[in-house]
Amino acid sequence: MTHVILFHHAQGLTEGVAEFAQRLRDAGHDVVVPDLYDGRTFDTIDSGVAHAEKTGFDTIIERGEQAADAMPPNTVYAGFSLGTLPAQKLAQTRQGALGALLFHGGVPAAMFGSDWPATAALQMHVSAEDEWIELLEVEELAENAGAAELFIYPGRAHLVADSSLSEYDEEIAELILERAIGFLDRLT
Repeated sequence: MTHVILFHHAQGLTEGVAEFAQRLRDAGHDVVVPDLYDGRTFDTIDSGVAHAEKTGFDTIIERGEQAADAMPPNTVYAGFSLGTLPAQKLAQTRQGALGALLFHGGVPAAMFGSDWPATAALQMHVSAEDEWIELLEVEELAENAGAAELFIYPGRAHLVADSSLSEYDEEIAELILERAIGFLDRLT
């Protein structure tokens, strides 16, 4: 069993994020899903991003850090899109972090003031033509992390693994889930 904290995307803690977390639990992992928006959800990515901008990205990251305070040191930090920011920061800066699972996002390691730690595993999942990410930045992060696993899926869709959204792609989502469970199983 691996301890995981999973951060939601800009549209909030949707049913699809909760379902994804449950699938990880069903595979034998301990998964916590904090609500960084205090129960608010948004119908579109644009409205969710507007809320995140109004709240402040630093505040979102701080809320993620506060939620992670209750987690043991040997945790995997995971996030969807906006949620990759606190997940990545925690994986890079928390002593004993096992690694990170970044879905539909990721930024250069330097954004959080350091190289990727050699002791933290990294797996990333992005769409090839996703307008919400900078593919070159994700590739740079994978290169910086050394043994990172970077999976690039066909298409433009952003939140393909959230079953409650219109961008959901069941085939890709199942592959992402299978690969994420394999990653967590290896870290157990």
